[in-house]
Amino acid sequence: MKKNIFWLLISLMAILALAACQPAAPAEEPAEEPAAEEPAAEEPMVDCKASSDATAEGSYQIPAIIEGCFNVAFVYVGPHDDGGWTQSHDVGRMYVEDTLEGVHTAYVEIVAEGADAEQVIRSLARKGFDVIFTTSFGYMDATETVAGEFPDIDFIHISGFKSNGDNFGNLFGAMENIKYLAGMLAGSRAKTDGNPKLGYIATFPIPEELRLGNAFALGAAQTCPECTIDVRWIFTWHDPILEKEGAASLFDGGAQVVMTGADTPAPAEAAPEGKWGITYDYRDNCKIDACLTSMYWNWGPVYADVVTRSMNDEYVGGSEYFDADSGALGLYGFMEGETPQPGVEGLPEEDLKLIRDTLAKMLAGEFTRFDVFKGPIVDNQGNTVLADGVSLEQLDLDGFSQFGSPCTTCMYWWNENITAELPELE
Repeated sequence: MKKNIFWLLISLMAILALAACQPAAPAEEPAEEPAAEEPAAEEPMVDCKASSDATAEGSYQIPAIIEGCFNVAFVYVGPHDDGGWTQSHDVGRMYVEDTLEGVHTAYVEIVAEGADAEQVIRSLARKGFDVIFTTSFGYMDATETVAGEFPDIDFIHISGFKSNGDNFGNLFGAMENIKYLAGMLAGSRAKTDGNPKLGYIATFPIPEELRLGNAFALGAAQTCPECTIDVRWIFTWHDPILEKEGAASLFDGGAQVVMTGADTPAPAEAAPEGKWGITYDYRDNCKIDACLTSMYWNWGPVYADVVTRSMNDEYVGGSEYFDADSGALGLYGFMEGETPQPGVEGLPEEDLKLIRDTLAKMLAGEFTRFDVFKGPIVDNQGNTVLADGVSLEQLDLDGFSQFGSPCTTCMYWWNENITAELPELE
């Protein structure tokens, strides 16, 4: 028995020794987890509202485009902050950039009409701008020339009358409506003050200036049939000194109210105590009490519409002429939310009602530029311009036959209550 136990112990010890000699099985390594995928790098966002670089070309700084944006350029005849015509366009430019996604805008200011304008417009086209707005009558021929060289760029000329049915168009609005209303207001003020003399500061002898002067005169006749209007030509769009001298000359000549076709608030600034000025182009330039009103533009929505069509390849260059129902024209102190200027106080209620009712019809599209220029109209030489009930056509509003326009009646005439002679045409 002991012998059996002895051998059993010997067998167990041998088994244990053999087990100890076997190599240990390697421990299982944990399975490797798949590497986490790195997030794809995001495309950097393009800031289309950033300022772009500019390079000097002649005496002008030509801005560059921003890649990845739709690039829109503006050419200005005056400084961008002139308080008048050019500033109204620059406010419109900023509206476009703030309102439309992915649009970059830039401008070149104080560009002389003629050869300089053509150089600047061509330089902007070579930079790669998608749309170029040229904002002065004297840029018309230069814009037409460059548009023919760059058929893939849209060119829009403000005022003027030329287009090519493709990438070059003209754009303007019926400011004659608002000047007609301003004439009503000026006539009412002069009649109330007992001095039926008015004045008009005119810039250049072009159809636009005679059209707007005649609209003012037709409006004045509605509230002051005895009123007469004198004219001073200053041959500049923006010259604060000449504008103020022109206004002072009209006031010294007896005018009770002076209206301007130029850029600065000169008529109001030059008005002596008890007399009044009417400013133009920019809503915020009617800040002093001597300013009776301002006839202003609101270019933003109009520009945004054109740019949107260009972005969608829907722009076709033609003649576009918006009326008061576009919301792009205003008579300061009479639009919604505006307070009339001090000079409106004390005017006959029937005159104010006529102004407000006519404005309401304009804003509703029920009274247009063709109603402003509807006969009977007689010029200051006693000639019948339009018979009773007959209206001017758009070509007549835009043109002088002396400039090659195919107009019929045309715009080379002064209304019967204007005492000035017609300007000489070059």
